[in-house]
Amino acid sequence: MSAHYVPKTAFGRAIHTLEETAIALILGLMTMLTFANVVLRYVFNSSIFWGFEVTLSLFAWLVLFGMSYAVKVTAHLGVDAVVNMLPSKTRRIMSLVAVTLCLAYAFLLLKGAWDYWAPFGGFQQTGGRWFPEGFIKTRDQGWYVTETIPMPDWLRFIEGTFNAGESYDKLPRFIPYFMLPFGCALLLFRYVQAAVELVQGKRTALIVSHEAEEAVQDVRHLNAED
Repeated sequence: MSAHYVPKTAFGRAIHTLEETAIALILGLMTMLTFANVVLRYVFNSSIFWGFEVTLSLFAWLVLFGMSYAVKVTAHLGVDAVVNMLPSKTRRIMSLVAVTLCLAYAFLLLKGAWDYWAPFGGFQQTGGRWFPEGFIKTRDQGWYVTETIPMPDWLRFIEGTFNAGESYDKLPRFIPYFMLPFGCALLLFRYVQAAVELVQGKRTALIVSHEAEEAVQDVRHLNAED
């Protein structure tokens, strides 16, 4: 998915492959479900009744999982025209300020994500408005289920832990919602990696790729060959 990011270690290559495979799998499942529902609806006057909710969940997974991946491969959009006009020392300072703000944002996002998801999994929310001040007593909402997604039989073993032994008639919400804190945690981790690379001098800015300029150069190269 990225022609610029090259993992430096075997473990990094494994994680990179895992991330790209997960993103491709999510995209593939969304496409297949949507296509199948279109065919069933217009050809057979039927549908996969849980397909729409699964597709929405997969789309949320794609966004939440993909945002950290985009930080890693520097695929997020950014404008550095003014920054590039500044001296290198000033650019470095501004990059450190920018990554500090990104770290604060990702941390707050993770806190909010955990506090939203925790009740659905029977866990406690964090106290404090901005920063966690320990855990607080939270009403267990582990019995909340999705609207249409059926409960797979192979997941029935979780009922004793999350639903007091009672059976779920639909998939519990904490399972698809888990991507919310997980994706935010990955985002924070990727910004920590970027901050470390900036401090060590291995990286000069959060934006290190310029897709528009590279696309123009590619077109020029093709025109030159013609």
